[in-house]
Amino acid sequence: MRFLTAGESHGPELTTIIEGLPAGMPLTAEEINSELARRQTGYGRGGRMLIEKDQVKITSGIRHGKTLGSPVTLVVENKDWKNWTKVMAIEEVPEKNKNLRRVSKPRPGHADLVGGMKYHHDDLRNVLERSSARETTMRVAIGAIAKKLLKELEIIVAGHVVTLGGIHAEIQDGLTVTEIKERSEASEVRVVDPQVEEEMKALIDQTKKNGDTIGGVVEVIIGGVPAGLGSYVQWDKKLDAKIAQAVTSINAFKGVQFGLGFEMANLPGSKVMDEIVWDQTKGYTRRTNNLGGFEGGMTNGEPIVVQGVMKPIPTLYKPLQSVNIDTKEPYKASVERSDSTAVPAASVVCESVVATEIAKELLDKFPSDSFEELQKAVSDYRTYLKNY
Repeated sequence: MRFLTAGESHGPELTTIIEGLPAGMPLTAEEINSELARRQTGYGRGGRMLIEKDQVKITSGIRHGKTLGSPVTLVVENKDWKNWTKVMAIEEVPEKNKNLRRVSKPRPGHADLVGGMKYHHDDLRNVLERSSARETTMRVAIGAIAKKLLKELEIIVAGHVVTLGGIHAEIQDGLTVTEIKERSEASEVRVVDPQVEEEMKALIDQTKKNGDTIGGVVEVIIGGVPAGLGSYVQWDKKLDAKIAQAVTSINAFKGVQFGLGFEMANLPGSKVMDEIVWDQTKGYTRRTNNLGGFEGGMTNGEPIVVQGVMKPIPTLYKPLQSVNIDTKEPYKASVERSDSTAVPAASVVCESVVATEIAKELLDKFPSDSFEELQKAVSDYRTYLKNY
């Protein structure tokens, strides 16, 4: 499975083409729209979410509610486009219109300045329109399809916020993936610890008043993934490495870890490695899951546990020092519409990119011209694993 996304933040629409889905998989626009709506929720979101109510239009690859095996094309209209038709016009425009909403004061932490230098742009809007987190709309749409495929294969995906602005949410031992999913969905800040929810919301409110932003850590847990996805034989076949690349490709994500992650550096091996056990019902399992479901770049049958670190959003309503690219004089950076935090929404995006990588790996490993063929192959493989 492969895909490309296209579109600018204030352009007419966002688009993606997905190739490699099996034929015969049930899929509706409503299922994708449900995930798009989740991305737009979360305490701390800004004014853009009041303008856009993302709805997908499927223009190829699905007939009568099922995939055809041919490329699937998804389109999401930018409703705010009507206010940007002159600024973001596709065709040549009069000279007087070329400087409308021009950006010449790059924002620290954004792609503005480096992108302008790389692509020789004298209007940094040409950079920020594509580097905007608006692109994650299509990543979530793709993830919705991946989650549908995983759900049909009895694999469940959950995401939640672990830390927000330095406030840490405690995770009760023994929670199932389903319980984590349910608790996160019931929370405005997507935490499973209700004790910190109001504290987080108060911090978000104060941050907004200060014209500042805050970041955090999100966690994705995927249960039901069979052992043996990925490979140790080459560096680029390791599935945890593929997931790490996908997570850090999300706008503003600057770090990733699996299981205990960086805490492993402070522990002896006896406190890190997951002991192996076997029984007739489950086959091989682990007593713990400190390694986050991976050994040697391969899934080991335990839930996948991956965390991503999101930096504070760089666009500040009290902007930082910058330089005017025309005069080279010091100026305050440009201000674009922004959120005080997008960490709760980012957990949805992170779910999507991790689910997409798992789906891609399943489609690579098993015969998947048709969905029925894929389901049988995965079922047979699970039986094999129990009897190994």
